[in-house]
Amino acid sequence: MATPTGWQRDGNLPAELTSFIGRTRLLANLKRHLGESRLVTVTGIGGVGKSRTVLRLAHLVRSQYPDGVWFADLGRLQDAGMVKHTIASALGIADQSSRAESESLSEWVGERDMLLIIDTCEHLVHGCADLIHELLEAAPNLKVLATSRQSLNLPYEHVVPVPPLQVPFEDPGESLFTNESVQLFAERAGASVPDFVLDEDNIGAVAELCRRLDGIPLAIELAAVRLRALSVEQILGLLADRFSLLAGASRTALPRHQTLRAAIGWSHELCEPAERLLWARLSVFAKDFELDAARFVCSDGRLPSEDITDLVTGLVEKSILLIRSNHAGVRYKLIDTLAEYGEEWLDKLGQKEQMQQRHLEYYLSLAQRSEDAWSGPRQIYWFVRMRQEHDNVRVALDHALKSPGKSVLALTLLSSLWFMWICCGFVREGRLYLEKALQANPIASKERCKALWVLSYVRSAQGDSAGALKAAEQCSTEAVRVGDSRAVILASKMQGTAALLQGDLQKASALLGVAIEFNTDNKELNPGLLPAIVELSLVLSSQGEFYEAESLLLDCLQVCRERGELWVSSYAQWALAFTRLATGRAEEALQSAREGLRIKRHFHDTLGTLLALETCARIFVLHGELALAAKLLGALQQNWRSAGLPQMGAPFLTDDHNVCVRECVRRMGEQAYKNALEEGARLDLDEASELALGGEPDASE
Repeated sequence: MATPTGWQRDGNLPAELTSFIGRTRLLANLKRHLGESRLVTVTGIGGVGKSRTVLRLAHLVRSQYPDGVWFADLGRLQDAGMVKHTIASALGIADQSSRAESESLSEWVGERDMLLIIDTCEHLVHGCADLIHELLEAAPNLKVLATSRQSLNLPYEHVVPVPPLQVPFEDPGESLFTNESVQLFAERAGASVPDFVLDEDNIGAVAELCRRLDGIPLAIELAAVRLRALSVEQILGLLADRFSLLAGASRTALPRHQTLRAAIGWSHELCEPAERLLWARLSVFAKDFELDAARFVCSDGRLPSEDITDLVTGLVEKSILLIRSNHAGVRYKLIDTLAEYGEEWLDKLGQKEQMQQRHLEYYLSLAQRSEDAWSGPRQIYWFVRMRQEHDNVRVALDHALKSPGKSVLALTLLSSLWFMWICCGFVREGRLYLEKALQANPIASKERCKALWVLSYVRSAQGDSAGALKAAEQCSTEAVRVGDSRAVILASKMQGTAALLQGDLQKASALLGVAIEFNTDNKELNPGLLPAIVELSLVLSSQGEFYEAESLLLDCLQVCRERGELWVSSYAQWALAFTRLATGRAEEALQSAREGLRIKRHFHDTLGTLLALETCARIFVLHGELALAAKLLGALQQNWRSAGLPQMGAPFLTDDHNVCVRECVRRMGEQAYKNALEEGARLDLDEASELALGGEPDASE
């Protein structure tokens, strides 16, 4: 074996032809793993920047390898039998003997302290894995850094996935100008069109373009090239067919990287037929999904349910599916670009309608299960779960509303998720969907009756007492007509809620009393029994019957503790604070209000948080903590605007709020009050809650 003339000890690492943008944390992570492991495989979808990231890393660490950093590109290689020869050639090895090529490689590497980069292994994964195993066993000082769309499945391999770049709007506190995706677009746009400048006029369009392209570097670079003929706004407008638009970026790039479609198609070809079919079917999901959902929606005779787990694992290993694990479990995601590609295949297969129907069936079943379990000990689980499923619920609803004969399923899905609209922060959206679904189902039915009382509940939460009363009365009328006794009772409860908000205490007391009486023996705590008890306690407090109100609330809290119900207990604590404050027990009132706020941190209950903060502000005035009260009033003034009518338009709440404001102004002076109010207006609800609980948030963050 001979070493050719001109061989360089420091390796053959290619120069970096373009600037490298972002990825600081990823590079640090890769550098650490390379220090700890002899084999690191960098995985990711086509066009995500695996090769470019590895090249940047290699330039950063090249001084650590006395015998050089060596780069072997297998991208153009089609014959698995040529892997060893291609790597040997990249290393500059000339061997005319008849020995096996791996023996020559192992002997040449020997004791050398070097880093070998093998780029683009996915189409030759078995041959690459065998050779790497041989080399690492024979050469104790060798390290290997590989790029592949799937792992090599070697036991000592450390796999590091390369995600897409962070897209604009993911981090609310991030400036669009410093976003990685935007910076990459600006850099490549400047190279393509020298007079391009990122400024206030185009930043919004550029940010939206990068978001729509999922932060995939290849897609962003292809879009930047299009600036030679199109404006950013025109590219955005044409992005509906992103695969045909983003073509022809580079004549020197590999064919699979010359268009976005080719890059994705290369990944598609690497998949087994069953994996390709599952990829197409998974495109029916919005954003992310759980494994159980994939098993139900995507399985049939061709894809048995018991095979789905292994197929999902295969798609994860091939970098088609992203995987996200947290305390709530494991979820999978097809980014929009891959979902769009899969959807095209689903259309070609003629299975789109079938998959959409299965998707609707799954989320309808999930909604009904979550409603049945909502008032029990797993309430927080269902809150988190259904917020995660928000986008899939939307897709299911839209399909039901647009499909002939399925609009009644939209009513069922919507009304089963009453707690999602009320408790999970989607009140406005719930109202829009409910009104649309009711309009599509004008004939009286039990499904329509349930949707009407849910609509009444949603409108009440927005402070629209007149609209709430109208929906509740309509529910009552139609429920009598179709013989739905449960809807009659719930309509009475919702009419009582509307009467309370309108200040008609006598009517509210009668209607809420009826709802409580007929729900007492019912196992369902929500939304008829427990919320009615809390609301009746407010009526009693407003009528000066404080002992009766407190007794009701203590009983309510006991039931909540026994059943594991947290959401209503947070309202009961707030109502208890309201009652105790009225009887001169300010310290006890503050404890109750704060306990309600602590519970609400488990939910996204904007309305309930605002109500608790209103009571806290009143208590702080009594304690003489005027600046603190004024800051909370500022936060309330700002945050009520996004929640609905301030103080829900309820006279008993509005009067208390106005007294609180007047007392602050009188005792602080107008200027000091204004300053504190403006400081509080910069606080979001979490920061305001922290302030009320005794902390001091940094409003500048």
